[in-house]
Order: sequence, then structure tokens, then C-alpha cells
Amino acid sequence: MQYDIIIIGSGIGGATLLNQLADSGLNILLIERGAPLINSASSRDSRAIFKQGIYRPQEQWLDGQGKLFNPGNYYYLGGNSKFYGAVMMRYRQEDFGELMFDEGVSPAWPFPYEELAPYYQQAETLYQVKGTTGQDSCEPSGAKGYVGSAVADEPVISLLRGRLSQLGVNPFSLPLAMDVDAWLAAGRTPWDAFPGTGAGKFDAETAALQMVLDHPNITLMTNMTVIKLHTTKGGKRIESVEVTHEGERKQLTAQLFVLSAGAVNSAAILLRSANDQYPNGLANSSDQVGRNFMNHNCTALLAINPFKVNDAVYQKTLGINDFYLSDGEGGQPLGNIQLLGKIDGNMLQAQLKLIPKLVLDWLAKHSVDWYVMSEDLPQANSRVRIDSSGRIILDWQPSNLTAHYQLIKKAKALMHSAGYPILLTKAFDRRTPSHQCGTVRMGSDPAKSPLDPYCRTYDHNNLFVVDASFLPNSAATNPALTIAAQAIRVATHIKQTEI
Repeated sequence: MQYDIIIIGSGIGGATLLNQLADSGLNILLIERGAPLINSASSRDSRAIFKQGIYRPQEQWLDGQGKLFNPGNYYYLGGNSKFYGAVMMRYRQEDFGELMFDEGVSPAWPFPYEELAPYYQQAETLYQVKGTTGQDSCEPSGAKGYVGSAVADEPVISLLRGRLSQLGVNPFSLPLAMDVDAWLAAGRTPWDAFPGTGAGKFDAETAALQMVLDHPNITLMTNMTVIKLHTTKGGKRIESVEVTHEGERKQLTAQLFVLSAGAVNSAAILLRSANDQYPNGLANSSDQVGRNFMNHNCTALLAINPFKVNDAVYQKTLGINDFYLSDGEGGQPLGNIQLLGKIDGNMLQAQLKLIPKLVLDWLAKHSVDWYVMSEDLPQANSRVRIDSSGRIILDWQPSNLTAHYQLIKKAKALMHSAGYPILLTKAFDRRTPSHQCGTVRMGSDPAKSPLDPYCRTYDHNNLFVVDASFLPNSAATNPALTIAAQAIRVATHIKQTEI
């Protein structure tokens, strides 16, 4: 069958783009490697999710030293967003310009924040984000598309918010794509890193896909793995995508292709698609495909008071951006601090296997759990590659760690002053997809960037890449809303130029 558009991947980028193109009348095929998540007892079982890893992929990647590891990237309808913490925060206005750090430069976008602001507003409404304006110390300008007030703090978090305010910082309510009442009605657990298999969490499937999949011009094919893209004889256009489905190989054709498989897999697909005309991979005349891989520098901080029980169920409602644009003392930016979903002993034992479960249960019962996040800077040698068999090599070279360690120090000092004398930290590693991005970045110069500012590849005029790959920088905040906003912008451009 001939399609007008084939979208590869159903995460935030692909799903949002499809949502916006559904009313175009174009015949669109959405390909997803995984299947829809099915609700089960395991979907709210922290032991099954974190210790048994029942949702993790059955594949192995290589790190830069050639060691195998099991990645935490998920293959389901809705992509990684099925497990996300539902934080939908805008990049700061300053993130769209060049920012200097001790260890390098965070590059400017090819357009300013003001260009994306109206699409941010549309994305907030689409994903039913709830939030409060005026609290965030570096909140970007522009009308917000929030559909309701922020998710309420639980009592222990409300008290902590007050203590932090007294210490002189500006805690703010995280903008969340959540209906917390619907989530808790199905089970009293956190949503952060728990799969969305029903009501409550507005992810790529529930917010963007469900409302359009019944359109007669939309076709969904799941359990379909992309092998490579094929170009026309002249090489300037993509002719087909080669896939496997239930052991059978086939090629699907369209007039326009959108790659939205995620920052690692989109780059890998382009590299695997190398041919005689493009021996280094498709869309890669700049030699930048796979390069500039960024994965936020993230550390879990457990703030423990042995004399106070934290009885929060979901916890994840609070953030601190006082150190986002500077260290608070006239120095360079450090990053964002935000609550994790409430941890328990099973989650801790997944990382700390030798410590008795009783000890970990006690720690979790007395801890408030934070996610300390700093920007990772783009570097050419931090990259996604493939080996001779096509297996993914993720050679991540973290950067800007000086700033991250400073932010951890700031966060510890705050929590200690707020009444938590025991402070434990654990860094997230490459097994956790902490906002992977940057591998097929956009820019105004085709010699330095594979994509133009509308995410169209410079080398192939009917191929777009719309996922976290396009991000020129990682900033220091959750990227989901920015990906969704750019997807809406790209969909608008496609309607204006391709229909």
C-alpha cells in the first residue's frame, strides 16, 4: 500500500506529530517496534518493575569500552513516555542562546524561544498539563496552556516546601501531565518510572494517539522493527523503509518519512542505512549523525531524617530552579533539583543488592527523594555508533560534571538545613535513559548539523527526524514538552509545505 507519510516511532515526537497531522486527510502509517502495554498486577508492583525488570528490553548494547549492558529504553506504544515522570517543563529562554560553562559551551538553537512559545502552549494543552505560574524563579515568558492548577503536595511535602521557602529558595510546583485522582484510584503508587497502563498519566499514547487512531486515514502497525531506510537512485529522497514483522521482511513506501525512534535508535537506523552513495549513513554529510549524544548528569539524593516518617504516596510535585541560571553566587549555571516519585525498598534493592531489604525499607520510609539534574554538553566524541553486526554502541562521554558536583553540594546543604541530617547519593548511569538527546541535531549550517530548523534532513528532502535527536543542547530540564512543542511546529510546517 502507498502511504503519504510513514512515521517511525510512537514516543512523544512521533505521537504528537501524528496527532497534529491526523486532520490533514493524508494517508499516514505509524510504525511501532513494540506493542501496547497491557494492564496487569505487575504494572503497579515495584518488585516486578525494578527488581525483576519485566518491562526492560531483551537486548544488549555495548558501551565505549566494548562491555555489554542492558539499556533502559522501552519499546511499547507510546515509547519511553509510558514510564516517564510526567514533568512537562519548558526550556528556559536562556537555553535557546549560547551559555558558557567551565567545561564548554551549550550551543544556541537556530531560532529563539519566542518562536517556540506558542507551540509550547499548544503542547501543554494537548498533554493536559497542570501547573501554577509565578513560582518558578526563572520561569520563561509566554502564556501557559495549563488545563488546571498544579497537583497538590502531600502533607509532608507541603511542610518541606515551607521549610525550603524559609531558607530563601523558591520551590515551585512541577508542571505535570497527570490526573492524580484517576491514577491513585487504580493503585496507590507513584507514577514516576511506573508504566502508564490505564488512566491518570498523559503520555504519548493516552494524550496524543488515542484520540486519532480511529481516523480512517491513520494506520497503526505494532511489533514492527525497522531495519533500514532505502533511498531513490538519485539519493536525495527516501523511497522505502525495510522492516521485519513476525519474521517476515518487507518494504513500505511513502512520499514522506519521519524518523521518531528516539535519540539512540534514530541515529542507529540512519547509520545502518548506509549505502554506496552514503557510506557513512543517511543524512550524514555533516558527519554528525550519532555524535553529540547527551544524557543529563543525574544523581538521586535521599534526604533522611531517622525521626520522621515520610508517608507520601507519589511525592513528585516540587522543584527548585534557584541554581538553574547561576550558582546563586554570581557563578555559572548548575541545574535543576526536583522530587523523584516516592521510592521504596524494592527500588533501592535493585541498585543495592547486598544490603538487607529491611534496612532499605527503613531508609525509604524515612527519606525524601530528589533528582539532581545538570546539563550535559554536546561533544563530537560522545556518540552512538554501530558495530559490524549492526549492534548499538553507546559511547557516552559525560561532560559538565564540575557543575553537577556543585549542584549536588548545594542540594545537600539545603536538605541538611531543612532538617535531614543523613544524605545519600547515587548517580544514574548509561543503563538509565536520562533524557537522551542530540544525535541528529538541527541547525542552520548543513556542514555542522544533519537537520534544518524544521527537522528536515539536509541530505534527503522527504525525511524528517522528530524526537529528542534534534535537540542542539540538553539544557537542564525534562525535554518531553520541548519535543512535543517542536513536533507541533514541524507538523504545521509540513501542512504548509507538503499538502
